Amino acid sequence: MLKSVNQWCFPAGTPLQELFEVSRKAGYDAVELNLYAPGNVGLTTDTTPGEADAIAKLAAEYGLQLKSVSTGLQGKTPMSSPDADVRAQGRAVVVKQLEIAERIGADSVLVVPGFVNAATSYDDCYERSRNELEKLIPEAEKRGVKIAVENVWNKFLLSPLEMKRYVDDLNSPNLGVYFDVGNIILYGFPQHWIRILGSRIFKVHVKDFKAAVGNGGGFVPLLAGDVNWPEVIAALREVGYDDTLTAEIGIYSTNPHQAVYDTANQLEAIINSVPRDR
Repeated sequence: MLKSVNQWCFPAGTPLQELFEVSRKAGYDAVELNLYAPGNVGLTTDTTPGEADAIAKLAAEYGLQLKSVSTGLQGKTPMSSPDADVRAQGRAVVVKQLEIAERIGADSVLVVPGFVNAATSYDDCYERSRNELEKLIPEAEKRGVKIAVENVWNKFLLSPLEMKRYVDDLNSPNLGVYFDVGNIILYGFPQHWIRILGSRIFKVHVKDFKAAVGNGGGFVPLLAGDVNWPEVIAALREVGYDDTLTAEIGIYSTNPHQAVYDTANQLEAIINSVPRDR
């Protein structure tokens, strides 16, 4: 498996050259870049093909792979919104992700399909997000990029059996799962989800969590929470996953890059926590 780190693990505005240099020195194999609103560092909704090419070239100079593109923009323009215009904006974000991913050689984009809240019931979230993904699948297939649906604290797809059915019903090899290990701890066991979802898992996010805290304050450094990492690694190997483990960890208040270095070492220990032949 490949050690990877998300751009969010660096202070906002960190120049990409610095981000790539630190990531390489820390021993990562890949970096996950995010799609931002215009005016931010890196990939934005205004990024041109030439700018994307230059970013991919810079990453390659540091020996880093760009395997996926994530974004936080879907929280502002959810594809489950009752407003058709908002849904269209959310769909446009994914189209831009797919366009950039193809350009920089990434094979997957992270998509949060929808949010259940006071304005959007669970069944409406299911149908609306499913309909929007149906519209996006041809674009993904055309570009040779996969859409990976992530499990976040969005009160949606709360069971591995439901997530499996949600993906299977869309019936495309370019639609699967971006599995977040730490996000599951509050209501499940990641190793169970991994074995049920199997080859539907395209990418994996790693963070750790203390369930007793029960809120966002429960996210802790890798190996400091309740995730049973040997079981997670064993399950991933069982289903044939051998791609990126991308860290999403908090930034230290002082010497913020140290968190990136520490996490690289923790990832190495996690990957090696189970013998290769298991």
